[in-house]
Amino acid sequence: MYSTMKYNIRDIIEYIIALVNEFAKRFGLTEKQAYRYIRMHQGIAFVEQNYGIIHTLDFNEAVDSVALYCRRKGGRL
Repeated sequence: MYSTMKYNIRDIIEYIIALVNEFAKRFGLTEKQAYRYIRMHQGIAFVEQNYGIIHTLDFNEAVDSVALYCRRKGGRL
């Protein structure tokens, strides 16, 4: 099970939504495109599994981390 169980699921979901929005802005995507890209390259699971750390970063660093993770999983952004 994810280590996110000690965090409020609503907080995690709200964070993911905000992160997807920032990712979309950074890469010139719609929010829907950004979500699909991040999900396809396992970035949502990455955020869920690492929420305890990633939510303490500033959004630029968090977007960088998710983008890097997605590239490692085959993404091209």
